[in-house]
Amino acid sequence: MRKAFISRKTKETAVEVRVDLDGTGLAKISTGIGFFDHMLEQVARHSLIDMEIAAKGDLHIDPHHTVEDCGIALGQALRQALGEARGICRFADVHLPMDETLTRVAIDLSGRPYLVFKTKFTRAKIGSFDTELVREFFQALTTNLGMNLHIETLYGENSHHIAESAFKGLARALKSAVAIDPRRSGEIPSTKGSLSG
Repeated sequence: MRKAFISRKTKETAVEVRVDLDGTGLAKISTGIGFFDHMLEQVARHSLIDMEIAAKGDLHIDPHHTVEDCGIALGQALRQALGEARGICRFADVHLPMDETLTRVAIDLSGRPYLVFKTKFTRAKIGSFDTELVREFFQALTTNLGMNLHIETLYGENSHHIAESAFKGLARALKSAVAIDPRRSGEIPSTKGSLSG
């Protein structure tokens, strides 16, 4: 039962997240930020992790708090669903092409958070979405999931493609990293015997 539910409420946002690591990629996403919803739907679909994310935030100020708090809550939910992380593959990497863009994503579900984000956007906004919020989401997710996440866009011109290749790359890497390796027989994949940080 690798499932979890997280409810996070602050003066700025209210976020609820449900995940099922052994799902089929079903997504029910509502944050009030169209482009962000689209990116989170890609994460669910391509990771095969079922995700429900409902967020209400102070969008009259700007989307920053909502995006960051969704990253926090999703990271906490994924960490809770992993439990002791027995039997998981733990490491994964992918090169994700999207038209003219190619992004490399590598993750380690080590329990130790660290983000390397080497991605530059050609525009400050994708529609009304601030491209700087892409990094903010990944930072919040990384810290609260407790993973090493390295994202590097090797080349690309279209900001939409650059962002989407990063989110889809994360999804494909998560799919592999959270998968159960039948050869591990339920062991924690660490010589320390723990992936708690």
